[in-house]
Amino acid sequence: MAWIETVPDDEWESGGGHLADMYGRVVDPENGRVDHVMAVHSLNPRSLAAHQGLYESAMAGTASLRKVEREMIALVVSVQNECHY
Repeated sequence: MAWIETVPDDEWESGGGHLADMYGRVVDPENGRVDHVMAVHSLNPRSLAAHQGLYESAMAGTASLRKVEREMIALVVSVQNECHY
């Protein structure tokens, strides 16, 4: 895995601004941390917002796939990529 500079999770809210605004949308409520796939955007909050928006749009609904089918695809991809989420 490549090393990418990020803002530590515990500094997102205290730093204020757009990153603090995004923290509540991207933090994992089960373990209280930000997944790496989102944390790589911490130096560019606009890209973080765009990534989260794309994720929310993809998971919110389509005419061709039910929510359970989208969740199953996400699960299989995460398992294949050895992701914890």
